Amino acid sequence: MDIIRATEVPNIIKNGSFIAIDGFVGVGVPEEILVNIEKSFFENGSPNSLNLMFAAGFGDGKSRGLCRLAHEGLINKVIGGHWGLGPNLGKLANENKIQGYNLPQGVIAQMFRDMAAKKPGTISKVGLDTFVDPSLQGGKVNSSTREDIVSKLCINEEEILFFKAPNKIDVALLRASSADEEGNISYENEALFLEGFHIAAATKNSGGKVIVQVEKILKAGSIQPKDVKIPGILVDYVVVTEDSKNHMQTFAEQFNYGYVNNNLSVKTSELNFPLDERKIISRRCSLSIKKEAKVLNYGIGMPESIALVLKEEKQDENFVPTVEPGAIGGVPMGGMSFGASLNPICIVEQPTQFDFYDGGGLDMAFLGLAQCDQYGNINVSKFGPKLAGCGGFINITQNAKEVIFCGTFTAGGLKVACENGKLKIITEGKIKKFIKNVEQITFSGNFAIKNKKKILYITERAVFELRKEGLTLIEIAEGIDIEKDIFANMEFRPLLASDIKYMDSRIFQENLMNLKF
Repeated sequence: MDIIRATEVPNIIKNGSFIAIDGFVGVGVPEEILVNIEKSFFENGSPNSLNLMFAAGFGDGKSRGLCRLAHEGLINKVIGGHWGLGPNLGKLANENKIQGYNLPQGVIAQMFRDMAAKKPGTISKVGLDTFVDPSLQGGKVNSSTREDIVSKLCINEEEILFFKAPNKIDVALLRASSADEEGNISYENEALFLEGFHIAAATKNSGGKVIVQVEKILKAGSIQPKDVKIPGILVDYVVVTEDSKNHMQTFAEQFNYGYVNNNLSVKTSELNFPLDERKIISRRCSLSIKKEAKVLNYGIGMPESIALVLKEEKQDENFVPTVEPGAIGGVPMGGMSFGASLNPICIVEQPTQFDFYDGGGLDMAFLGLAQCDQYGNINVSKFGPKLAGCGGFINITQNAKEVIFCGTFTAGGLKVACENGKLKIITEGKIKKFIKNVEQITFSGNFAIKNKKKILYITERAVFELRKEGLTLIEIAEGIDIEKDIFANMEFRPLLASDIKYMDSRIFQENLMNLKF
């Protein structure tokens, strides 16, 4: 193991190399290494034509993380789980200047593990009937991407997908907290482990080089064996961060004690939020949680607020929230700290978390509602020229026992008010979210119906259920006119339940709901 400066990393990476990178939003991102790769490309023209593979999206959508690599000529091909935090990557793909694949986050995380074992690829049901399915797009993001890396097999009389693994990884770029003089790596200040070990093993076993960015070097033997997450036998180079801004615990915080411990004192009042459309939707979602549903997942965006409602109602201790990159328990964070949890009870590796998810371990999952069509399909991955990517959405929605999609009924300027337990639309959103056909199928209503999944779609004014007959309106907010406020703002007419109910009036009042389980 050699200790090098980040400025030396570009010289190790050959043009056309296949690179595996770890990171989740701002957690675990080897930012100082990426800064110097970008700088070297602009100053020297190398490295260039790189091929990237990453499970989760990482970046701030502006300049950090994946944004540092999203330059024409620097990138040749991308295999990624989420593209949205590096928007210029999507732009390059839309312009057919790079090849690209968007595969489920959990599949890629598990594929790193499979590659370490020299397996030819990963077998999974995740992605059937979605844009990942080869009968649709096969995960390809543009017309210049021609190689088929997803195929459909029949095993035990069941359809299943095979995801072909790349032949090798030339360089792994990872981040951790400490390295000892023998290259043993620990993660004591990191909010997540992600798949660092698996990427390192896959790279080393294919003859590649493993580079790890850390905060400090310790004496040999000073890291306890159970605290070593990547053994020195897998590490070729260690980069010690010179600028602390390039080694933030998340892209929102330099360091938060509560992300790596479970005893931080938190005042409930700090987590309160106003009665707006976000809280209305989160309250209705919380009313759907069954007492026996102990293990939950909250997606990024709107679903994050459900945890705050449960905290406010002092009911959070009845459930165990989880986040797909590996945190279990505590309070899941949002924004640029998404992925981390405050006071977690456990943190596991990302492939392990997805093993649990894919096997049906989640009792309930709450995900965003960006677009919904007449068949109950959901799109969160592509909107015109914007390539967001699926992330862990497909893993979670296909395998959780019960799924609730939540979001505002319209987008683009929606304003609402609550008056005496009723909802009033002040300004209608300009963009319809319930459309005839989604642009891309990230969640398949047909797949859910075939597998008899319970699916709800919750907005501030209406609740829908996916039934075998089709998408069905089952609840409306009091004060809402079905024709004027619902049907007029949809591109299709849903089925109507024979016993349409009003949403619980407690949702629309300032007082606590006195939620009990």
